[in-house]
Amino acid sequence: MLTLILDEPGRLAARDLPPPAAPGPGEALVRVHRVGVCGTDLHAFAGNQPFFTYPRVLGHELGVEVLSVGAGVTGVRAGDRCAVEPYLHCGTCIACRAGKPNCCRTLKVLGVHVDGGHRARIVVPAAKLHVSTRLSFDQLALVETLGIGAHAVDRAAVRPGEHVAVVGAGPIGLAVMQFALAAGARVIPVDVSTSRLAFCQERLGLPDGVDARGDVPSALAQLTGGDLPTAVFDATGNVASMNAGFNLVAHGGRLILVGLAQAYVTFNDPNFHRRELTVLSSRNALPADFPRIIGLIEAGRIDTAPWITHRALLAQVPAVIVSWTEPASRVIKAMIEVPDA
Repeated sequence: MLTLILDEPGRLAARDLPPPAAPGPGEALVRVHRVGVCGTDLHAFAGNQPFFTYPRVLGHELGVEVLSVGAGVTGVRAGDRCAVEPYLHCGTCIACRAGKPNCCRTLKVLGVHVDGGHRARIVVPAAKLHVSTRLSFDQLALVETLGIGAHAVDRAAVRPGEHVAVVGAGPIGLAVMQFALAAGARVIPVDVSTSRLAFCQERLGLPDGVDARGDVPSALAQLTGGDLPTAVFDATGNVASMNAGFNLVAHGGRLILVGLAQAYVTFNDPNFHRRELTVLSSRNALPADFPRIIGLIEAGRIDTAPWITHRALLAQVPAVIVSWTEPASRVIKAMIEVPDA
């Protein structure tokens, strides 16, 4: 079975490995059809992904088909098409007991802490599969990305009519924008890429975008009547951008750090206190986000098809992954198609 293994930063190798064993109790054997490429994957390839060890099989944004199930499984059956919730939680720690398995003390994420879906078959807990009878494998592979945006907007308790800035217009930023718009916010994308800002205007109907290479605080102040946004989401994973975010938030507002950087985030304390800012982190998504998002896509309220700008077969990925990290490639979302081999 063709399997891609990230042996070390910058070295993605293709190997022929045995397929997984039959699923045990509570498990399902699934056929991987699609794998979305996430910023997490690209950071791991570059060698700057926190909480990561090598070698690793990447791939956590998965559109799969159930092949067989183990004893005691009732929620899914062979032939079901599913999105995968890739967060493997313990169920007993303080976070899990509080209904927050997304930040379980011993959380393991497929493709990050344990091997993921850069292969045709994988065994997963059946409870982590979310069925759709209508969505394509492309759509199912993007449910997890949308879940991160949905959870972040829920964490921030975005209100109708408030100005929301989203720094970083990649897939996670786009997911945040989708759900901020659904909450009734007035959304302003901020990015260094003019092509991504144009994408936000053309595909999401956002009339105002801010070039992050300019004077961002002044531009945001002009667009908000001098007030600045009351909620600012940083989806860049860039520590300089995250630090700068403290200067973009209105007095009494919220800064939500969705991206993750392997660094310390710092801020000027008088500025922080003067504005009485609330700073939130947002990690992963909750189990309930997955069926909710599947329902929204099925209802036509979210269209992720324009996001997929690049494609490759699994065997081609080692040759093209470097190009996906280059700004000139203008990648929004790359999708990997996995042949059954």
